Amino acid sequence: MWLNKKQSQGQRGKVKGLILSLALHLWPCALFADPLQDQFAFRDYYQQKFPHLKLEDYANGVYAIDAVAKQSWLAIEEFPPYEPAIEQGKALFETAFKNGSHYADCFPNQGIGIANDYPQWDSLHGEVVTLAGALNACRMRHQQKPMIDRDQDMVYLLAYLAFTSRGKAIHVVIPDDDPLALAAYEKGKAFYYQRRGQLNFACATCHVQNVGKRIRSELLSPSLGHTGGWPTYRLKWGEIGTLHRRFSECLEQIKAQEFPAQSVDYRNLEYFLGFMSNGIPITGPSTRK
Repeated sequence: MWLNKKQSQGQRGKVKGLILSLALHLWPCALFADPLQDQFAFRDYYQQKFPHLKLEDYANGVYAIDAVAKQSWLAIEEFPPYEPAIEQGKALFETAFKNGSHYADCFPNQGIGIANDYPQWDSLHGEVVTLAGALNACRMRHQQKPMIDRDQDMVYLLAYLAFTSRGKAIHVVIPDDDPLALAAYEKGKAFYYQRRGQLNFACATCHVQNVGKRIRSELLSPSLGHTGGWPTYRLKWGEIGTLHRRFSECLEQIKAQEFPAQSVDYRNLEYFLGFMSNGIPITGPSTRK
């Protein structure tokens, strides 16, 4: 049992009602439960839906609920197509800047095994910082130009850093004494439940309300653990790419306005999803359809 056992039955029923209401009606900001209540309700919904799954199983994405596809995925993982990205990322990470400093100088533990702690709240600047943003901040600190999200070098760096964090539990912190952090979390939550685009879909339409159902030939995956497998080599792309690239692809598919990678909207969304997935092990880089 991976829910909080200290919750009373009455509270459990109330919170369960909350997530069912959000899942079925998708009204963002209809209720302002605190993040821990949201997390409990989010997980309770999936636990009721897939009682055979443990929390850590959600690290496998759709393959946690698609046994047939899982066999093909495990075969691919024997010789994963993202291995060159890890090697390239390691080489880039260890290459000195022109001033002789390294990426490792910017991070705790010299940058090894830290990917599970992102995204983070930056109280100094009042914003969510992703790992890609932290890498760019490091570059600028050492007089290097920042990279955009789709730069191959950025994707390679993220792949290597994710690899060094494999097996570590996602650990996203929302300071409960910082109103701006809570506001950023609420904005990410609102984005997740907001219907948009010509198809009038929300993220939750597929990954909560219709999770486990098929859209054409594909099974819709649960959102739990969604942030832990990136960057991902998608067979559809034929290359490795970032979580924010996937956000944009989803919006494109529902014919909605896309946002730039590393925009405030995407960073807040990642903050919300990361917190929902706390405790699930990092598996990135990974392979997906």
